[in-house]
Parts: sequence; structure tokens; C-alpha cells
Amino acid sequence: MKTKLTAAALAACMAAGPALADLVFPDLSYRTGAYAAGGIPFSDGYRDYFTLVNERDGGIGGVEARVIECETAYNTEKGVECYEATRDEGALVYQPLSTGITYQLIPKVQSDGIPLHTMGYGRTSAKNGEVFKWVFNYPANYWDAASVAIKYLLDENGGDLSGKDITLLYHNSAYGKEPIRTLEELSAKHGYNFSTIAVDHPGQEQKSQWLQIRRERPDYVIMWGWGVMNQVAVQEAANVRFPMENFIGNWWAGAEHDVTPAGQAADGYKALNMNRIADYPVFDDIREHVIDKGLAAGEGSNVGKVLYTRGMYAAMLAVEAAKTAQEIHGTEESDAAMMRDGMEALEMTEARMEELGMPGIGPEFSVSCSNHGGSGGGIVQQWDAAAGEWKPLTDYIEPDHEVIQPLVEADSVAFAEENNIETRCNES
Repeated sequence: MKTKLTAAALAACMAAGPALADLVFPDLSYRTGAYAAGGIPFSDGYRDYFTLVNERDGGIGGVEARVIECETAYNTEKGVECYEATRDEGALVYQPLSTGITYQLIPKVQSDGIPLHTMGYGRTSAKNGEVFKWVFNYPANYWDAASVAIKYLLDENGGDLSGKDITLLYHNSAYGKEPIRTLEELSAKHGYNFSTIAVDHPGQEQKSQWLQIRRERPDYVIMWGWGVMNQVAVQEAANVRFPMENFIGNWWAGAEHDVTPAGQAADGYKALNMNRIADYPVFDDIREHVIDKGLAAGEGSNVGKVLYTRGMYAAMLAVEAAKTAQEIHGTEESDAAMMRDGMEALEMTEARMEELGMPGIGPEFSVSCSNHGGSGGGIVQQWDAAAGEWKPLTDYIEPDHEVIQPLVEADSVAFAEENNIETRCNES
């Protein structure tokens, strides 16, 4: 009897002892609502990459990644509810894919000690890690994007934009308003005339805005749009015969579904991108280990598209940060604080991206205590309607740090003062 009890106790200990907790990555998705066309492919790419890592690699450092998906419908209140519902599951990092949700979560993650990654969106000044310990927005932010667009236009105009008229057509939300101050500062520096036109949610009605553009005839229109707003804007631009080559969207206004509804009329439209689009070897792995096994988040048709690729890229950065955290702390098990350390020590090199089967998918960058924003580079791509694909026009363009950094410092310092946050970092 004693032998049987001892054996049973030993078996119980062996079952409980070696098991490692899953590494939890919440996915605040939106597969419904006016912005689902962008939310679906991003979430598919995000989830499929974690599944790939589990199926092909046996997890992250031998520990399985578990993705918890929670539908927000791009609604700020629902996004906060999703955060509250999932944070105690062992969440390592949040990717809300919404500037509105991001602004609401920043004080929460700073209090709860959970990293927030807002790649290419959110609060731009979160780049300053001296103030925003728990928030990261690498590889680039909105002010970087605004600067990249202007630097591209400078190059297109022989380095001189003086006297040119540039209009920002923006989603009338915190998201759409983010680049305004930067574009104003760049206007003062380069001498172009800057104006703004707002489009209210969700953006299905834009006739008056485009009649104004036709009347005022700006040299260039830069668009900060999302969801159905982008599709409508491209079609309305065609209706008023605004030259597509002078119409540039940001990197949330440059996916396939933004241009295909307009057909041939969308040919020549341009947009920024924070990641390149290519037939990466990693897609073959996803098809073999995820889609062919019936494990895909979607039906598999989004693989390789702009926002699927970006969602996959976001997941890859999370996985690489988790690996870095494991190396730093010498353990496969990680909590949110360890994940934060991994994110702050993340370094993405061309060699590493090639090893991962996605060479050149993003710019090379490294994160540090004071710089949570990466390099800030972006490319300009153009829609080829006949080929049905985006074609890159540039390599990664470096933003104007001389203009952007003082804005980041001023905004982040003001936030620190308002919230009694002591700055950190003693980097030389």
C-alpha cells in the first residue's frame, strides 16, 4: 500500500513539475464592423505565425505560444473590455491595432506592468522609453510616416517644395490627427502650403471633401485613412480626376482591398509601407505547417497580402522579443516584465530576417532603454492595377529626426509631468 501511494505521489509530481506555462499573446482583433477588411488579414497573419512557430519549431524556446483572440470591432470601449478580460491570463504583450484603444490602454499597462506594442500607430511620443517604460512602437511611428512622405515628395521635386500645396485628408479621430503637427512643422521648414480636410467615421461619405479638393486643386493629397474610408477616397479621387500619382496614403491606406474596388481607376495610387511585400520563403512554411493542416486563422487566401504580411511581421517581432527575454533571464518561462526586457533589447538585423525566411521584410533596427521606436524608415509603393500588385518605388527612407525628435521629447515630457512619471535610462 505504501509503495502504491509513493508511486502515485511521484507520478503526480512528475506530471505537475516539468510542465511549462504557455506564453500568452492576446489578439485584440476586429473581424466585424467598418474596419474588418483591414483587421481580418492582419489578425490572420498574426495568429498564423504563432501557429507556425508551435507546429514547426515546437514553440518559443520549447514553450507553446497561445493566442487569445478577443473581438473589439475597432471600438475603444470593447478594446478596453478585451484587455480587462485577458490580462490575467498571463498576457505578455498587447497589440491593439487601434490608436483609440492604445490611448486608453497606455495608463493601464503602465500600472499593470504589461508591454504594449503599437507598431506604426498609437501615441507617437511613446517612442521615448525614458517616459514610456511599457510602451513600444518600433519599427516606426506616425510622425516618421509623415516625414517619409514629405522626404519622398522633396525627392520628386528636386529637393524643393516651396509654394507647393499639400492637403492632408484624414480620418477624424485621434488616429487621423496624429500627423498634423509634424506636417505643420515640416511645412515651416520646407515652405509648402499645408491644409487639412477631415472625414468622419466611417468614411463612406466624402463627396464634399473631394469637391473641395477639385476646387482647390492641391499639388498633392496625403491620406491618413483606414477601412472603408480608403476605398471611397480612391474612388472619389478618380471621380474628380485627381492624378493618382499625386495621391499618397499612409501605411494603413495601402492594402489591396483599398484599391481593388476602383479597378483600373486606382492605377498609380501610392502609399507608404513599413514592411516590404514579397514571396517570402516563410509563406511556404505557413502553407505546409499551418494551412495544409487546417490550422489557419482564416481560409488562407490572405497569405502574402499587405496586411497579412504586416500581422505576420508583428508576430515575428513578438516571438523574437520573447526569445530575447528567455536569453536575458535564462529561463524558457517568461512573464510580462521579462517580455518587456526582451522587447527593450530587441535587435533586428538583415541576417536574422533572412534566417527567419523573410529577408528585408522590415528595416534593420535596434531598441534601447531610451528608444522604443526603432529606425522609423518606410518605403513608398505604387499600385499597378493591370498586374494587381503593389510595386516598391523606393528603399527605406529615413525620417527627418531633426524635426521629429524635439516633438517626441516635448510631448513625452509633458505626459511625464502630467502623470508624475520619473524619467529613466542612463545611457551614454
